[in-house]
Amino acid sequence: MSKPVEAAKTAKTVSNERNDLTAVGKKKINVRYLTATAMLSALSFVLFFIQFSTPLTPEFLKMDISELPALIGSFSMGPVYGVLICLIKNLLHLTITSTGGVGELSNFILGAAFVLPAGLIYQKHKTKKRAVIGALLGAAVMAIVSVPSNYYIVYPVYTAFMPMDTIINMYQVILPGVKNLWQCLLIFNMPFTFIKGLLSVVVTLLVYKHISPIIKGTRKK
Repeated sequence: MSKPVEAAKTAKTVSNERNDLTAVGKKKINVRYLTATAMLSALSFVLFFIQFSTPLTPEFLKMDISELPALIGSFSMGPVYGVLICLIKNLLHLTITSTGGVGELSNFILGAAFVLPAGLIYQKHKTKKRAVIGALLGAAVMAIVSVPSNYYIVYPVYTAFMPMDTIINMYQVILPGVKNLWQCLLIFNMPFTFIKGLLSVVVTLLVYKHISPIIKGTRKK
């Protein structure tokens, strides 16, 4: 057998071995990421139940940080995984829903509006500055999207249980000058949703450096 032929076979063998190693590596990453997605989704579901009221907002507006795991997943694994975590959380919540799935749909839309732009911006340049910019932009997008989402999806369901006048009266107790639902959503719900996003942003920035290596499997032993 000539040397050129042997060299070609050797190169082909090395190439095949590299491809095999790459495939194994990708499979390990996929398994790790799927496991992390499941765990973060479960955590997000649990955090959904830890809610509290805030001053200067109606009693029925509850603050929570259930988007926190999705934001961490979006940064560490990519925006698609962040959106997937939001989806799984709300699918789990469907088992105990009291809104016929409408509340879960709205929550998923808002969660995706939060973590998708945050993850997309961070993935381009993985720096702390890009993470802050992406997370803040995501929180702003979520706040803006919350207005039409609440107006067209959530509050029509609320009116099945209480008249719209009663709902608006709950806002007027705090600010008598509001006249309609649009004003209520713009003055109360939009800032409320932005602050809700900021809570997840702050906690993520505090813990991400410690959690990310565990999710990616790069933690030093």
